[in-house]
Amino acid sequence: LYDSAHSLDGRSGWETPVFSMNPHPMVTEAWEALRRSQVYFRGQPVGTIAAYDHASEEVLNYDQVFVRDFVPSALAFLMNGEPEIVKNFLLKTLHIQGQDKRIDRFKLGDGAMPASFKVLHNPIKKTDTIIADFGESAIGRVAPVDSGFWWIILLRAYTKSTGDHSLAERPECQKGMKLILSLCLSEGFDTFPTLLCADGCSMIDRRMGVYGYPIEIQALFFMALRSALSMLKQDTEGKEFMDKIVKRLHAMSFHMRSYFWLDFQQLNDIYRYKTEEYSHTAVNKFNVIPDSIPDWLLDFMPLRGGYFVGNVSPAHMDFRWFALGNCIAVLASLATQEQSMAIMDLIEARWEELVGEMPLKICYPAMESHEWRIVTGSDPKNIRWSYHNGGSWPVLLWLLTAASIKTGRPQIARRAIDLAEARLLKDGWPEYYDGKSGRFIGKQARKFQTWSIAGYLVAKMMMDDPTHVGMISMEEEKHMKPVLNRSSSWT
Repeated sequence: LYDSAHSLDGRSGWETPVFSMNPHPMVTEAWEALRRSQVYFRGQPVGTIAAYDHASEEVLNYDQVFVRDFVPSALAFLMNGEPEIVKNFLLKTLHIQGQDKRIDRFKLGDGAMPASFKVLHNPIKKTDTIIADFGESAIGRVAPVDSGFWWIILLRAYTKSTGDHSLAERPECQKGMKLILSLCLSEGFDTFPTLLCADGCSMIDRRMGVYGYPIEIQALFFMALRSALSMLKQDTEGKEFMDKIVKRLHAMSFHMRSYFWLDFQQLNDIYRYKTEEYSHTAVNKFNVIPDSIPDWLLDFMPLRGGYFVGNVSPAHMDFRWFALGNCIAVLASLATQEQSMAIMDLIEARWEELVGEMPLKICYPAMESHEWRIVTGSDPKNIRWSYHNGGSWPVLLWLLTAASIKTGRPQIARRAIDLAEARLLKDGWPEYYDGKSGRFIGKQARKFQTWSIAGYLVAKMMMDDPTHVGMISMEEEKHMKPVLNRSSSWT
């Protein structure tokens, strides 16, 4: 629907003022805060810092430009007809990708994108230097798998928004995409089309028990593959990549829709699973033990609604609900139309648990006591209903809004935006909220968190002009639709 409405030629929202109605007073404040967060390299804007919190004693790495954090900022600038900063960011991170990446004498893959970078200004020599972090400075020393995916997704959003294909067609952009894809599409011993990942390699950048095949990475991987498919040049090397991508997408859509999907019917089937099944006739292919179904889930699952579970691997099903992975699954059409509707049904049916007083829970439910100690390594920042462990993140508002518009359910987004507008500005744009219903400003949350600000602006602009969703949304491709077995005589 939105792909056709938001064609590559159309510069949606450019000819008309972005906020034709009287904007909410928060919108003006948000734009001022977003502009304050801009980072310049040799006089050119190249990104936005993670947080502008001067009250916090320790800066850590919140004064850097994060690839993942910049995405909502980039979308806000694109929707406002300011593509220059996005183009500069894409080219600058591409240049950083080409650097020699070593962590403790070990060389990272060529395709790895930085987690973040910092611009150092030398006022005496009048020089600017960029220092990048590929994970060697990160808490936990994990390289981000999602950075490369977000980069490809953002390149497509830039192309869709501006109608300018020349950036994606540049040799360095084509090479950058191929390097990222080479890392992910390489053949190995894996029997699944999903991507094996360590803990801490995505938005949840600490140990949270998502080792294996986390839904967030699978959904972003799927969306990045589809984005690359639309931008790769049809030369010999490009066609080879496209062939690999199409095969992988086909296998992934089957795998994810079959094994990661959970609704009432599927839950009831798992509840009755037999174990230790062998051969191709096995129904319980991953040998999931029915007793591993957590008690909370039996009450949580509504009769109407469903979601992609957090993780699936041998004898392991992480039944937690994760916001980002499910919203991206809707936007990338990893979910079928029926599944997309069911994801939105679940959010409506479990509004108090998943949205509460501040959109949106990063995951549900939180881990507590013994489980928290074992799974997180007693992480004091990820205590129950805080930070990544069931905390509420305002940045997720833009993803919820985009998914709501794509599925024709804008009332869900409107309700969530109303909640955010009641508190976000007053509370100083926190990074996250704590508590079972997201009532408290996060224990260690930064104020003036840039992606909280940008996420709100993007949500508002999408509601004002729904064609903007076309930048990030994708319709289901024919080659990924389930094959219907029909007799050969049927035409």
